[in-house]
Amino acid sequence: MNVALSTVNALMQSRGRLLKLHWLAGRGGVERGLGFDEQTPGQALVGFLNLIHPNRVQIISQHELDYFAALDDEARQAEIQRLLDARPAVVIVSEGLAPPEELVAGAEATDTPLLSSSLGSIKLIGCLRHYLGDELAEKTVLHGVFMEVNGLGVLITGESGIGKSELALELITRNHRLIADDAPEFSRVGPETVRGRCPAALQDFLEVRGLGLLDVRAMYGDSAIKQNKDLGLIVRLQRLAAEDLDHLDRVHGSHQQQCVLDIDVPQVSIPVAPGRNLAVLVEAAARNHILLRKGYNAPQAFIERQRKLIEQA
Repeated sequence: MNVALSTVNALMQSRGRLLKLHWLAGRGGVERGLGFDEQTPGQALVGFLNLIHPNRVQIISQHELDYFAALDDEARQAEIQRLLDARPAVVIVSEGLAPPEELVAGAEATDTPLLSSSLGSIKLIGCLRHYLGDELAEKTVLHGVFMEVNGLGVLITGESGIGKSELALELITRNHRLIADDAPEFSRVGPETVRGRCPAALQDFLEVRGLGLLDVRAMYGDSAIKQNKDLGLIVRLQRLAAEDLDHLDRVHGSHQQQCVLDIDVPQVSIPVAPGRNLAVLVEAAARNHILLRKGYNAPQAFIERQRKLIEQA
């Protein structure tokens, strides 16, 4: 079953001013979902008037108004009723145009949200598609600190108290950027893309044991904060006994994949031990992953070099 994940009310609160939206009629439907439910499995999210395959968000431009105006009274009423019977989440009239009186009356009678925007229809549709694509994307919350390290989105995870926030603070002092501490929210925004951002309640703050909550933006400036970033690498901090360290693969390291929203994300495990500079290790892990993306694999290059030296011996 598809479930609506956002509402007309949420749209008005978060994007109403940006999209220059104001009410014309149908305020009773303010909590209509912009996503899909079991009654609307075949609808598209947003687009121009479509009475055959209705959109959840119907945009009315001058072309649609000309179409309604060309109909006689009975036919116009029938088409408007057909539109309202499809139960769109919201109907938005673009370019500040005046909708037909029948549409205003029908929207009020059926509690169908009817809004107006002074934006052009193409720009309005583009903005709404971006907003809905982000708001309605599948989401999950992962425990850890999400950072931008060398331009790469890196999620630092590990058991509570292992030093994630202290490591994040050191990375910030090394000119890397904080996205979210403790509970970053990730959404699937493409077939192979997971994007992370910070919940509004946690924006700019980092909690460090002994220091409490730190306002990173106030302490280090706007450049220390990043709003969102695609997740490229997961770094897992692990406490290992000395004997366990001896069993690690010293050529290939400890690399796995972690499934996030049905997408496999590369993960590297870094042992935590006295004397290890974790900030340098995370930087190196990020740089090495960037090289892997470009097609260079250091262990393979090393093995190939040894093979050639053996053949020449």
